[in-house]
Amino acid sequence: MPWTLERYPPAMRRLPPTVRVKAIEIANAMLAEGYEEGQAIRMAIAAAKRWAWGVGDREWTGHADAEASPWRAAGRPGARARLLR
Repeated sequence: MPWTLERYPPAMRRLPPTVRVKAIEIANAMLAEGYEEGQAIRMAIAAAKRWAWGVGDREWTGHADAEASPWRAAGRPGARARLLR
């Protein structure tokens, strides 16, 4: 069953709302492709965090830099963004 903003895995509970939305979107796409639930959840959370930090494929992420990241808005230290680059 696809996840929604009202019903999502507990592992996504502590994600900032914008990152959670992206993780749900990615996890649902992975389920549609045949991934197992647990694997889809873990991979979707990791991909959504990379998206939020602006790491990886710049065209896919939508974030030109980590300064625009929802994680930064959530008060995460900027040092971590530099470490992930």
